[in-house]
Amino acid sequence: MSPDEYCQNKAAQSGSSFYYAFLFLPPERRKAITALYAFCREVDDVVDETLESSVARMKLVWWREQVNALYTNPKQATHPVMLALAPHIHTYDLKMGEMLAVIDGMEMDLEEVRYQTWDQLKKYCWHVASVVGILSAKIFGQTTEKTSDYATKLGLAFQLTNIIRDVGDDARRGRIYLPMEDLATFNVKPAEILDAQHSDRFEALMRFQTERAYALYKDAAIALPEQDRRAQRPGLLMAAIYFALLEEIARDKWEVLDKRISLTPIRKFWLAWKTWVSGGKRLINRLSR
Repeated sequence: MSPDEYCQNKAAQSGSSFYYAFLFLPPERRKAITALYAFCREVDDVVDETLESSVARMKLVWWREQVNALYTNPKQATHPVMLALAPHIHTYDLKMGEMLAVIDGMEMDLEEVRYQTWDQLKKYCWHVASVVGILSAKIFGQTTEKTSDYATKLGLAFQLTNIIRDVGDDARRGRIYLPMEDLATFNVKPAEILDAQHSDRFEALMRFQTERAYALYKDAAIALPEQDRRAQRPGLLMAAIYFALLEEIARDKWEVLDKRISLTPIRKFWLAWKTWVSGGKRLINRLSR
């Protein structure tokens, strides 16, 4: 199996909405974004699948060494994901600091199980999502620095959508990503979330988080420069899917404590295709309202 095939399999097996955005890209850009996504999955899996935090830290140190080798001594970068990324790091100006920032985010999951404020949670979201958006925007075809602001905001919107969707799954791991200050505002005790206790107060808390996510999608849509809109269609495909998921969760009254709400693969593909064909114009207009 070649490094590119390894990354392709990693992306396809994940079932992520990101996979649908890759389908419409030219071959070289598709290879680059698939390798980047595979890298993110690899380091994320270290945290999710390694029971001992000390072992997970050692594995993340190894990944840091692989990233460092990729940029300073490519012959020492041995993992298939690194080999697949190697031809693209200079072509698309993928910076080592940005790659390492992703690993920083995974390490935060080993250190924190609560975030007291939205500002603290935003920092985490930047590391695990916004920096990935910044790297992705370069691969898609960024021509102006302003597009990085769009990618940052869109990454925040994606990650907050993930947090809203995964409240129950995270609680079963002992994690609550929703800011503690927001729980206090809506008089929701952490124990209620850990015990999957749905209430009117919990719905009010989740409605607040959803409105925050809607605002982030709007800010991202407004921040996307017109000159890069066509090139950034893959990101808009993901925005269409994630935004639809957020709406679905809200329609279901945030029943996320004991089940995982998702879109079918057919619906994801339809949203992606429709957004690609329209150039993202309808989505931008809708999100910008």
